[in-house]
Amino acid sequence: MKYSIIFAYSNRNKMRVISFSTIREFFDKEPRSAVPLKLWFKKVQKAKWDSFSEMKNTFNSADPVGNQRYVFDIAGNHYRLVAKVLFNAKIVYIRFVGDHNAYNKIRDIKNI
Repeated sequence: MKYSIIFAYSNRNKMRVISFSTIREFFDKEPRSAVPLKLWFKKVQKAKWDSFSEMKNTFNSADPVGNQRYVFDIAGNHYRLVAKVLFNAKIVYIRFVGDHNAYNKIRDIKNI
């Protein structure tokens, strides 16, 4: 019983991504994006960010766009991922995954 409590506590400090299915849906349509998106996902799951500056250390190309949303350049800027990041709760909500054309069509990125 003590071991499960220790394990649960240690995992609570890491970021939780919601939801991988959004990423999978995109790379099913765009297979070349699969490897870089999976790498992004694994890095985020291992992260223990408490602030944007800590996130920036992991992903130098990440930029805030307002309302707790951040844009990540994926695969050398071939793709974009927008996520709502709640640092205190350690949760990353994926709001958008797409190429630049689709990203440029977003009208209200702060509320996506």
